[in-house]
Amino acid sequence: MPPPIIEVSQLGKDFRAGRALVHALADVSFAVGEGQFVTLVGPSGCGKSTLLQILAGLIGPTRGEACIDGKRISAPMPDKIGMVFQDPTLLPWKTALANVEFPLDLRGVSRATRHERCSALIDLVGLRDFAEHYPHELSGGMRQRVAIARGLAQDPRLILMDEPFAALDEQTRTRMGHDLLAIWEKTRKTVFFITHSLTEAIYLSDVVMVMSPRPGRILETIAIDFPRPRELDIIGSEGFGRIRNRIWHLIAEAET
Repeated sequence: MPPPIIEVSQLGKDFRAGRALVHALADVSFAVGEGQFVTLVGPSGCGKSTLLQILAGLIGPTRGEACIDGKRISAPMPDKIGMVFQDPTLLPWKTALANVEFPLDLRGVSRATRHERCSALIDLVGLRDFAEHYPHELSGGMRQRVAIARGLAQDPRLILMDEPFAALDEQTRTRMGHDLLAIWEKTRKTVFFITHSLTEAIYLSDVVMVMSPRPGRILETIAIDFPRPRELDIIGSEGFGRIRNRIWHLIAEAET
């Protein structure tokens, strides 16, 4: 594995729900190497999004720690971590380009610098002809492309992606996954990705981590050794099916 950018050690998270104490995560430990594409899968309610929020610095753990570049994550780190959510959360009164520029605008980056950087990102995600369009003029897939470009705008070390394609139809979702790989091949950012789709997880990833039902633990870490760049035809291969069945059985057996 390349040198780690993320290191998580014996992480636990508890919540209060009325008088009840909910154990969301328990003894979660893993490392993510720089430049890797790592995906987390598991049943609904197992703590995937909770783990992502801890990595983003939005909430703190109850036990253990999460570090990026050896520094404990205790607050949002926008210079190191970019976020892409299921809902693109674009500002409706700003164009696609202006939405990508927005994080840099907040930081006081000069207009010329942010325009140059973000125009290049708009090109990277294939929206050159739509830079001046508003969100309501874009398709769902296009809006997510804008969100990805915005996540890259501050040149972060790590991109966290929380089911970014879940709201898209199957055809668009498949195409977006393929396009995301093309973007990743060019940027080689470290990506930590959450999805419910086993096919999506295997197709995109270097590593798939399988999480147990709540309290979430890492059941198994599976290396995906298919060569890159990947084509969609690999999804129908025998080897791909074996890995998908293995992950499915891990999750199913953990739920019984």
